[in-house]
Parts: sequence; structure tokens; C-alpha cells
Amino acid sequence: MKKDKKYDAVKEARKVREKLSEEYFKDPEGQEKASKAAREKYEQQLKDKKTK
Repeated sequence: MKKDKKYDAVKEARKVREKLSEEYFKDPEGQEKASKAAREKYEQQLKDKKTK
């Protein structure tokens, strides 16, 4: 019943998560910087949506 998929989203998500895990394990401060940047970006987008 299993079908071959052209694109496996779960596999891709695991690959990305593993890559980031290794990167942030080496540089925990990099994770903090990335998280802060993402928070600021999405907070601004939410503010922009509310004002429309």
C-alpha cells in the first residue's frame, strides 16, 4: 500500500533539523541570534497584519 513519493517532506524536515542541531551544538550563541532575529521578523509581520 506504500507509494513512492517524489518528495518526502518528513525526510526533508529531519535532515534540516539534524543540520541545525549540529550547527547550534557547535555555536549555541548562533542559535540565540537566529531565534532573536526570527522573533523580531515575525513580531513585525504580526504588527503589520493587525494595522491593515
